[in-house]
Amino acid sequence: MTAPHRFRFLLCDLDDTLYPTHQGVMKAVGERISRYLVERLGVPPDAAPEIRRYYHDRYGTSMRGLMLHYGIQPDDYLEYVHDLPLTELIQRDPQLDSVLDRICLRKVIITNASREHAIRVLDILGVGHHFERILDIRDFGYHSKPHRVAYERSLRCLQAAPGECILVEDSLRNIAPARAMGMASVWMRNASIEMPTGPLPADLCIDDILHLADALAPLIGC
Repeated sequence: MTAPHRFRFLLCDLDDTLYPTHQGVMKAVGERISRYLVERLGVPPDAAPEIRRYYHDRYGTSMRGLMLHYGIQPDDYLEYVHDLPLTELIQRDPQLDSVLDRICLRKVIITNASREHAIRVLDILGVGHHFERILDIRDFGYHSKPHRVAYERSLRCLQAAPGECILVEDSLRNIAPARAMGMASVWMRNASIEMPTGPLPADLCIDDILHLADALAPLIGC
């Protein structure tokens, strides 16, 4: 079944979007980044978390800041920070599998993480077969969401126009530039994030990824 409207692609963020934040994957990644700063770069342990957060807030990922200021090798970094016991944190999700099966768009992962990490997560969740492609931080030229170049590179890879895409993201900061380019957006709002005042900064908002198909149905007609 194909969508009768203009949309062709569902661009899905990975971490904290396809599974709940409380499962702790990104918390574990943050701890690995701090450990990388200490073990690889000699940063004092008490300073590492602050440096990690500062670079993340300024550049979109801590890795980008470390590349610019410390000259790190990105592949070594990506392997180190994603060396996680994922099977202890997330598990197979048959309900998510069913939800994705109902959405009649071509599905692509778009992540600031590595392709290897994305494959592991999708495999554990049991939903990898729904996604025809994974676009990772390397595909973005080591730029990252929310920077516009990450979306421009993604669109070139897919040979798609912004108006043909719906972005599903847990980060409003990442949604804003995609929406400005003309993409539709679904904000996967985690429980710890308050609803902003004023107009909704996304086209749709859900608080559970299992609501995605129902939320999209009026937009895509399936």
